[in-house]
Order: sequence, then C-alpha cells, then structure tokens
Amino acid sequence: MIVYHGGTEVVEKPAIRMWTSGRDFGAGFYCTDIRSQAESWAKRQARIRKQLPVLNVYEFDTDSARRNVNFKIFTEYSHEWLELVINCRKNPKHIHNFDIVYGKIANDDVGETVQAIADGLMPLDFALQKLSFMPANNQYCFSAEKSLAYLSFSASAELV
Repeated sequence: MIVYHGGTEVVEKPAIRMWTSGRDFGAGFYCTDIRSQAESWAKRQARIRKQLPVLNVYEFDTDSARRNVNFKIFTEYSHEWLELVINCRKNPKHIHNFDIVYGKIANDDVGETVQAIADGLMPLDFALQKLSFMPANNQYCFSAEKSLAYLSFSASAELV
C-alpha cells in the first residue's frame, strides 16, 4: 500500500516524534493513504514555517505489520477511538499499547467536537452521532520504533 507524509522536509528515514501539543494518536510518525490530504498538510506546514512543502511517499507492508505488531484499526468513530483521541490530545505524553494506529483524523470540525467532550460540554453518545455525519480523512500513526520497519521510502517531491 502507498502512504504519504506531508511536511517541509524529505524524510527518508521516518522517526517517532514527541509533540509539544497532543496529536490524535500521540507520539509517532503520521501518514495517510490519501495523497491530497498529505499535500494539504504539507502546504499548511510550509505556510506556517515559511518553507517549501514536501510530499514523501512510502510503501507500507500492511500484511506483515498486521501479523507482527500490535496494529489497532478504527474503521469508524467509536467510544474507544474518542477516548484515545481525547487522552492523546489532553496529554502529549500519553502512552498507549499500540504499535500502529489507523483511524479517522480529527480535523478542525471533528476537533471542536472532541474538545467539547473533553471539556464536559457534550455527552459522548451525542458526539458520536454528530461525528457520524462529518466527512473525515484518515491517518496512520506509527507509534513504536519497530513499526517503522514496515515503511519503505519510495520518493519525495517539492509541491508547487
């Protein structure tokens, strides 16, 4: 499977990164199988950093990863997905037991709903109903060093 990582640098050797602010699935190396999503992220980061946007392309050996590491797959919004996202966003040092996590990305609209739950302003079940009507992209978070062995760098390109 082809996956993409958008940013402002060529990343031939992915690494697990700790973040200063919480990410959906915590510390890790993030990719998506949606090229346009990675390109948008790269362009957004480039504007913020005043650098050129770069799209990195990898081959992801999903079959081997599923057999050999703790690979958590969220195919839809769920209580478990929401709890993980809330815990990781509240605490950038939150540790979970998954080597790779796949699931929906909490974009700005979804992020507002997640924050409302975290702040106690919205009940969990109502939030899940609301989320089911929101379009969403997806993401892979490679959370453990051993999970990076299933990614092979293919190419990178500066985006215009």
